[in-house]
Amino acid sequence: MINIELDPRIVDFCPQVQIGLINAIVVNSPTCDELWLEMETEAQIIRQSYELLAINKRPAIAATRNLYKKLGKDPGRYRVASEALCRRIVRGLGLYRLTALIDIVNLVSVKSGYPISGLDADKIEGDTLTMGVGEKDEQYYGIGRGLLNIE
Repeated sequence: MINIELDPRIVDFCPQVQIGLINAIVVNSPTCDELWLEMETEAQIIRQSYELLAINKRPAIAATRNLYKKLGKDPGRYRVASEALCRRIVRGLGLYRLTALIDIVNLVSVKSGYPISGLDADKIEGDTLTMGVGEKDEQYYGIGRGLLNIE
């Protein structure tokens, strides 16, 4: 069982934060056509519902951007993952078809507006997963972006 801890600064700035955890034994596979059709359907809904400059007004995205600001990060430069996905959709750039597990995580993120994380539990060291605030000299490699400053 994995324990989840939240950095107290996150709780201070966002006391209503809620974390959900789904733990499952799965076998990843290529994305099936049925799942991809659901992703394309949701993308069409996003394209029809939002203009580019209105995406950051979606409640879940706005709340996450607000937390970024309170923690000292510019959400215009370092976008919330769900916002970045929705912006790609509205701009007509489409989404990458990756694997079933990644595409499910992306679908939930696009539908909800919340940044969602999918992790391989076998790669987690120890029994605690900490949702923290980026510190100086911590490294994070963004997909397609390389090394990012997360301080």
